[in-house]
Amino acid sequence: MIERYSLPQMKSIWQEEFKFKTMLLIEILALEAYAKEKIVPQQAVKRIKQKARFNIREINKIEEKTQHDVVAFVSNVAQYIGKDAQYLHMGLTSSDILDTTLGVQLKSASEILIGDLEKLLQVLAKKARAYKDMVCIGRTHGVHAEPTTFGLKLALWFDEMSRNLERLRKSTHEICVGKLSGAVGTYSNIEPFVESYVCKKLGLKSVNIATQVIQRDVYAQYIATLAVIGASLEKFATEIRHLQKTEVLEAEEPFGKGQKGSSAMPHKRNPVICERICGLARLLRANAQVALENVCLWHERDISHSSVERIIFPDSTLALDYMLNKFIAVVSGLKVYPDNMLSNLAKTRGLIFSQRVLIALMNKGLARTKAYDLVQKAAMQTWKGTGNFKDNLLSIPEAARYLSAKELDKIFDLDFYLRNVNKIFKKVGL
Repeated sequence: MIERYSLPQMKSIWQEEFKFKTMLLIEILALEAYAKEKIVPQQAVKRIKQKARFNIREINKIEEKTQHDVVAFVSNVAQYIGKDAQYLHMGLTSSDILDTTLGVQLKSASEILIGDLEKLLQVLAKKARAYKDMVCIGRTHGVHAEPTTFGLKLALWFDEMSRNLERLRKSTHEICVGKLSGAVGTYSNIEPFVESYVCKKLGLKSVNIATQVIQRDVYAQYIATLAVIGASLEKFATEIRHLQKTEVLEAEEPFGKGQKGSSAMPHKRNPVICERICGLARLLRANAQVALENVCLWHERDISHSSVERIIFPDSTLALDYMLNKFIAVVSGLKVYPDNMLSNLAKTRGLIFSQRVLIALMNKGLARTKAYDLVQKAAMQTWKGTGNFKDNLLSIPEAARYLSAKELDKIFDLDFYLRNVNKIFKKVGL
């Protein structure tokens, strides 16, 4: 379980130091495999391990001339190794190193994101249980519908994020792959054993088949999964934004001591964290579109995917890590206003019980159409501000003929709506 805010660690995964260290490790592991097959002398591998290192500034300087990042990297490492550099990068193509490095990076990033999701699920479970029986109005189309509980809202979020965790685990399994199969994936100058050895050492799977690159459908699925998780967070954040409206104010994101809501209006307490989450969800969806575009490459490979992947993988994992941690803080510190929930529940003066009245009239023998018209007539009077729903029902002779004031009192009972809350909580594992 990750208890800390993980953004600095996520950031390091996408920095050049981590990337080049991983690339160097892959090169050395490939040499180990060659040595096991007696293709490269064991002593040469031993010397290479002792001498191999890189200098990022020198790599960048070489790349200015070569216009090729892997060539620059290999050239720089070779300078430190000396004569044994003849064995370095033997039988490999650039994408062998880059795609396998990407597998390591995404595996590391996913471990952080999975930890974030597990932490959020813990927080949601705790809050859902705390507010399980906190009755509030449910809204459809933004309009009061029937009573629910605030705990059920949170339980729904818990259930959705549980699915998202499973989605992320599955898509992570798909992208934890590597390939060292040469220029068009035929192992023409390298044996499959080398790929298997390197990937096993890195905690990756060998792809079943590749061209010069691992096929981009697996990455499209992964980035799409991050976008789905972001969309869920956006939905939850949007709900909090609605509930924080002045005229609603049933819940509110944390507002810290010394925090300012507006440069002009000192009274403002704005849902800025939730708004930020909603904005970043758009970025994740846009990146998912790019990942889908990357699936189609020319023949055994072109390079059109490479430039944008250097943006979408760091940006998507960094953004989602940030969003998850921010939403954990929002849920943990969420301000909930039960009195306002009860006040809002009563705003429509009983209209929220209309379906129960409809069913009660039908149970008395009225046709559904007739019963609906009677209930709607009383409801429309109430909407116009004339009395309350119960009195308006009793003022309609035909309705009063079937339902007495005592029967309506029983119908207008909140507990009826909450009788299955425990069953729902059990279904979602809370």
